[in-house]
Amino acid sequence: MKALVYNGPRDVQVREVPDAKIERTTDVLVKISSANICGSDLHMYEGRTSMEPGRILGHENMGEVIEVGSAVDRVKVGDRVCLPFNIGCGFCENCEKGLTGFCLTANPGTAGAAYGFAGMGPYSGGQAEYLRVPYGDFNCLVLPRGSEEKENDYVMLSDIFPTGYHATELAGVKPGDSVVIYGAGPVGLMAASSATLKGASMVMVVDMHKDRLKLAEKLGAIAIDDTEGDGVERIMELTGGKGADCGCECVGYQCCNMHSEEVPNLTMNNLVATVKATGGIGVVGVFVPEDPGSKEKLQKRGQMAFDFGQFWIKGQRMGTGQANVKAYNRLLSRLIEKDKVKPSWIVSHELPLEQAPEAYENFDKRKTGWTKVVLKPGKSA
Repeated sequence: MKALVYNGPRDVQVREVPDAKIERTTDVLVKISSANICGSDLHMYEGRTSMEPGRILGHENMGEVIEVGSAVDRVKVGDRVCLPFNIGCGFCENCEKGLTGFCLTANPGTAGAAYGFAGMGPYSGGQAEYLRVPYGDFNCLVLPRGSEEKENDYVMLSDIFPTGYHATELAGVKPGDSVVIYGAGPVGLMAASSATLKGASMVMVVDMHKDRLKLAEKLGAIAIDDTEGDGVERIMELTGGKGADCGCECVGYQCCNMHSEEVPNLTMNNLVATVKATGGIGVVGVFVPEDPGSKEKLQKRGQMAFDFGQFWIKGQRMGTGQANVKAYNRLLSRLIEKDKVKPSWIVSHELPLEQAPEAYENFDKRKTGWTKVVLKPGKSA
C-alpha cells in the first residue's frame, strides 16, 4: 500500500510499504478515504519529538471497513467509520471513566495511545491507503447513511472538533460567558465554534496570522491581532478590566512572540493575565515532557517559567491534556447529521495522498491560506 513515511526532520515521503492487516481478533481493517494533517503532526515533521524514521504518520482518519477480526461483534464490513485519534481498549480503569485519551492498556507503561504519533505506541498512522484499528468495536464510530456527502465534516470528529470542544469543557465555558482563545489554527477555531455553540456571549481569538483571524471573524468571534504584542491590553479593554470568564490554550509549546521567536510560556502566562479571578483555563495545545530541539534550557526538560503566583492569587483553575475523543464524538456527530454544525468550513485544501509532502511543507511554513489539509488516498494526483 502507499503511505506517508517519516524519514527525518522535514523529510516525509509517499512510498510503498507492507499492507496494513488484521493482527488480533479484535482488530478492524479500514480503507482510508480521508486523513487530515494536524498541527501536532508538524511537531514530528520538524524533528521536535522522538518520532522514529520509517513510521507512518496520520492520526485524523476515517474510511470504510473492509475486514473485521473474528472477535468483532458490532462493526461490520461496509460500515463507514471515523476513528478517534486516541486508541482505547474500552475496559481499563481510565477507559471505563471515559478518559480514553489516557488508556492504560493500548500503550503499556504510558497512559495514552494514538495512531502515527511519537511516544504513543507502535501504531501506524492513517495517511495511507489502509489502517489497522485495534479494539475495533470500541474505537470505530459508525457513521450514519449518507455520510459520504459530509465526508469532510465527519473526518473532523477524529480530532480537532472534539479537541476544540474539549478545550471549552476544561475551561468550564457556560452560556453567557466571555471566552478568550489563544490560537486561530484549526483547533482554536473549533474551540471558538464550540464556545459559540455553548452560548458564550463574547468569544475573542488571539493570533498573528491575519488569514486565520479572518476565519475567526466569520464565526462571529472578535479577532485580536497580537502582531504588536498588545493583545493582553486589548482583551482587558474588551472585558472592562476584569478579564474573560474562561480561556483556552490552543497553540502549545511552539508558540511565538511578535518577533517570531519561540516563547514556550507566552500563551500560558497571557491566559493567567487575561482570565478573571476564579476563571477557568483549558489547555489542549501540545506541551511535551522534553523538547531537545528547544533553545531554552527549561523547555528542553519540558518545563516553563509559569506565573503560578498570579495563577494562585487569582484563584484560577486549569484543566489540561489531550481530548478524550469518544466522550464527545457521538454527540458532535449528531450535530453534523442534523446540519447544526459544519466543521468542514475550515478545510482549505483537499489533496491526493501523493501531494502530502508538498502539503506538509506549505502547512509547516504557515503559508497564507493553508488552514486545514485533508488528504484523499483514493484520489488521483
